[in-house]
Amino acid sequence: MSGSILVINPNSNNDVTQGISDALDGFRFPEGPAIECLTLAEGPIGIESQVDSDSVILPLVRLAQSRPDAAAIVIACYSDPGIDAVRSVAVCPVFGIQESGTLMAMARGDRFGVIALSDRSIARHLRYLARMQVLPRLAAERAADLTVAETASEGDTYQTLRQAGQALVETDGANVIILGCAGMARHRAALEDSLGVPVIDPTQAAVAMALGAVRSDA
Repeated sequence: MSGSILVINPNSNNDVTQGISDALDGFRFPEGPAIECLTLAEGPIGIESQVDSDSVILPLVRLAQSRPDAAAIVIACYSDPGIDAVRSVAVCPVFGIQESGTLMAMARGDRFGVIALSDRSIARHLRYLARMQVLPRLAAERAADLTVAETASEGDTYQTLRQAGQALVETDGANVIILGCAGMARHRAALEDSLGVPVIDPTQAAVAMALGAVRSDA
């Protein structure tokens, strides 16, 4: 299938979108499909609650319908808002980063831990993991108590994520870590070096799956 892989950031923070795009540079190659990273202008500045998550479903559907040329779509927000609705209208494969990141993590380790934005994000994530029937593989999920905007910044963000990751590994027994927000992407490599276990950027995991789907149809 020709066309681009669309990676949609459902919040309206362009800094987050740029961080996602930077993390995907290694997935761009001359013979491969273009990877377009888009910001959903109608979205909130950060998706940090169930209301935020639900508010982007119809805008995501409209965007998917406006791009019948896409080879694949990636919803680049952890908890995969609107994934069922988008899949119902899209004419291409649709990947959510929580689903993809979880599958990738289970391929890399027996027990995965998740660094969440905040405590109120965790309940939303757990509902999705229950739907996937993978809760027995979850070591724990720990909140970093950050906003989406803070994850895309420098400052103390890395140290905050490192502390949460260290607790997941040393206290909870996780042997692979998932970053529970697309905005954390820029910290993946440094965290993996520091923690000594695989650290999964779920957007990279979803794009890897999208590339596989597109190339298998080439």
